[in-house]
Amino acid sequence: MRILVTGCAGFIGSHVCERLLTTTHHEVMGIDNLNAYYDVEIKKRNIKLLEKYDNFTFRKEDICFTTIVDVWRPDKICHLASMAGVRWSIEHPEEYVRVNIGGFINILEGARRVGVKNVVYASSSSVYGLNEMLPFREDDLIETCNSPYACSKRAMEIFASTYNRLYGIPLIGLRFFTVYGPRGRPDMAPYKFMKAVMNGDMIQVYGSGSSSRDYTYISDIVDGILGALENKKGISCEVYNLGNSSPIKLMDFIGKIEGVVGKRANYEHIEDQLGDVPHTFADVSKAGRDLDYKPKVSLDEGLKHLYDYLSSE
Repeated sequence: MRILVTGCAGFIGSHVCERLLTTTHHEVMGIDNLNAYYDVEIKKRNIKLLEKYDNFTFRKEDICFTTIVDVWRPDKICHLASMAGVRWSIEHPEEYVRVNIGGFINILEGARRVGVKNVVYASSSSVYGLNEMLPFREDDLIETCNSPYACSKRAMEIFASTYNRLYGIPLIGLRFFTVYGPRGRPDMAPYKFMKAVMNGDMIQVYGSGSSSRDYTYISDIVDGILGALENKKGISCEVYNLGNSSPIKLMDFIGKIEGVVGKRANYEHIEDQLGDVPHTFADVSKAGRDLDYKPKVSLDEGLKHLYDYLSSE
């Protein structure tokens, strides 16, 4: 089977490719435009890890313009390429429309033309926005997206539903909840905060520190993605939460990092940031039912893995 993974050089994409390459005999094509949202050298190292496998091929391609779906004709697509980051989207909203929405439509058009059997794509817990009812469920009303990033991800879900209705393409959207672990994005709190504590640097805490997040370890996320790619129940078009269902307040999260590192954190409180949301908390019962998704890695265990990785860099 041929599987196309977009965003293969990124954090989640590289882990998905690695799992496919080590546990299946599928032919994997990875594409990535290696943009400079964060250090490109990190992405190049991820590609180097993947290129040691004979059944992996990398192409530097931009999802907005690529014709790789028509040329290579994959059986399935795992679409993870996106502009990430809530705060960056506040400053550059047009990029999120161009890449996240426009790029997805380009991939969908290719999938339509060649008859791709299944498209799995990355959405985000950000779509729930300022919803107050916890935990977040997939059938909750989505009316309070709080950033252009969140809007772009919600728009992807709407386009997916439309393409499924018009053309019958199976499409599964996955709402990721704050993914962390080895090779994680350096702009995200788990990586950034742990590195700061290890180095004795200052951490900026937004607001009172009472916000909470449902941190999800990378291997659990990959389990969910592979379950969606397998799609053994023949799902036609759905969205699923992939989280850990164990939210933790920010100051308690910092305390856990202190415990793992064995050092006290230096931090300062600054104002809440535009676009942030107060809480995320995933109900994963639907993913458990349809994708056999069951998060296995506790936050304590996951942070220890992240610390070991950062210590060995």
